[in-house]
Amino acid sequence: MTQRTQVVVIGGGQAGLAAGYHLRRLGTEHVVLDAQAAPGGAWQHMWDSLRLFSPAAYSSLPGRLMPLQEGQPHPDAGHVAAYLADYEERYELPVQHGVQVEAVRDEGRLLRVETDAGVWRARAVINATGTWTRPFLPAVEGRREFAGRQLHTVHYANPAEFAGQRVIVVGGGNSGAQIAADLTGHAEVTWVTRRPPRYLADDIDGRSLFDAATARRRALDEGRPDTGGVASLGDIVAVPPVRAARDAGLLTARAMFTRLTATGAEWADGTRQDAGAVIWATGFRPALAHLAGLGLRGTRGRIATVGTRAADDPRLHFLGYGDWTGPASATLIGVGRTAREAAREIALPIR
Repeated sequence: MTQRTQVVVIGGGQAGLAAGYHLRRLGTEHVVLDAQAAPGGAWQHMWDSLRLFSPAAYSSLPGRLMPLQEGQPHPDAGHVAAYLADYEERYELPVQHGVQVEAVRDEGRLLRVETDAGVWRARAVINATGTWTRPFLPAVEGRREFAGRQLHTVHYANPAEFAGQRVIVVGGGNSGAQIAADLTGHAEVTWVTRRPPRYLADDIDGRSLFDAATARRRALDEGRPDTGGVASLGDIVAVPPVRAARDAGLLTARAMFTRLTATGAEWADGTRQDAGAVIWATGFRPALAHLAGLGLRGTRGRIATVGTRAADDPRLHFLGYGDWTGPASATLIGVGRTAREAAREIALPIR
């Protein structure tokens, strides 16, 4: 089966939906292909205790405010997934779920999008696949020798399955801090980071982060000195559970170990710590394997962009990958602006 449309959006999470919203407003024919069987993007797979950094009003996609979650000043992941499902339905976005994109190829004027449900041809593609399907595991000596359980953030659900165990959590970002805090009181936790944890001020939330990222992008675009953006503020947002664990002295990080052993970890000074599990909160990489046939990948696996557009192919746009494709574009509140810019550029004839 081969179909033709003006634009194919790959990915039906928050970035893909924001793109669909703006394409619909512009009257641009499009389809959104989503590998997930149900609406909600990666939010439907997050750990149970996860909360947004910001209140619902500052965590919304274009056109519709996220409703409040009763009893929760900062909504949980389930609430976000429900919001995305409602958003998709409310705006009648043409999302096809359960469709896996296998490859995008150049066919002269058009791009050929090959999937397990058929082929689409389009004059433009918006890639909004995010990073959730590409968890990153560092090359640590002994990782294959460790006899205990190893899992990445994507596989963590709640502390109940680790009750009474010794657990090492690796990662100095938000996920590492939140999972380590979640486990306190249930397991014996060793939190390991490559550098001392850097907490943002307690009153900083997602809106402040968006403002900082936007100010940095504006400064760079205008040729002014780099403000440092979000990175200048710190690495960890002190959401209430993290703040409580930190203030109670339960969230003290150790330096990164040098290797894993069969029974745990070993540090440079020879000290060892036994553990039944290691949780790698070590981040993600963009999910771009389906674009390999276009021959656009550059250093560190990224594709060079001008705004959201691929520098070497104006038919291809990227949404939702953080500062690489727009300030705070990996956030709910931040993706709307870059989605609007991409949709407007695509609505013009391809040069």
